[in-house]
Amino acid sequence: MGCVENTKIKIRFTVAYDGTSYCGWQKQNHGHVKSVAYVLEQALSSILNEKISLFASGRTDAGVHALNQVCHFETTKPLKFFYNLDFAWSVNSKLPPSIVVKDAWHAPAEFHSTISPDYKTYRYIVRNSNRPSPMLHRYAHWVRNPIDIDYLNSLSAFLIGKQDFKSFQSIGSDVPHTMRTIYKAQWVQKKEGTFEFRITGSGFLKQMVRNIVGTQLLLERTKEKPEKFKEIIELKDRSKAGAPAPPQGLYLWKVYYPLELDNKCRKLYKDKLMVKD
Repeated sequence: MGCVENTKIKIRFTVAYDGTSYCGWQKQNHGHVKSVAYVLEQALSSILNEKISLFASGRTDAGVHALNQVCHFETTKPLKFFYNLDFAWSVNSKLPPSIVVKDAWHAPAEFHSTISPDYKTYRYIVRNSNRPSPMLHRYAHWVRNPIDIDYLNSLSAFLIGKQDFKSFQSIGSDVPHTMRTIYKAQWVQKKEGTFEFRITGSGFLKQMVRNIVGTQLLLERTKEKPEKFKEIIELKDRSKAGAPAPPQGLYLWKVYYPLELDNKCRKLYKDKLMVKD
């Protein structure tokens, strides 16, 4: 009789993290500064007693946060193993407080956290006040001068649709093209002194959201005509846009997958998971 290969199963989970103390999501050579993925892989490998390699919906930069980063990994552990394992609690027991696993699912073979998303939402938070807040310096970008939200929204209107966003692509990314589709882009005022830029698109280039925010805030500060932003997009030249906004204001907010894939993912409840032989 021939040898029977172990069949791997795929586990999908969401994770939130404070990116302040990490070199970003992706494993990099940054000495003692660890990546979020590295810390998670170490925790998972310890619990499952096998080497785990993670895939994620996207790579956040150093200092950038996530509310709902989506990841997956494959494991040789049988599904019954997870029946007796409270996955989120078990992994969180091995993680620092700055990283929290929120939910997990048994995913179908065709699910892939990087390739499968339909679109993503990012949010960028700006604290607009006369003095900076010591409580928010890790989680928002401070701007002292009053912000004209109507002007910023007049710029954001030029982002909607499918177009080339090369002007907002930072160096260091290897992508086949720089065309992206933006479905929504809007500034909102959450409360007095706090503004939030919300953007949803099919995908994003390296530091694209930070470069957009940095350019918009520059044009707002220098009182350029709104059409200047449209010109910057059409030039497809990174040197014509502004510097990126600081990383601490940026959050990966949500990742959206096709409904048919979501429906095939079975949530890993410790006491409710039904396991078939």
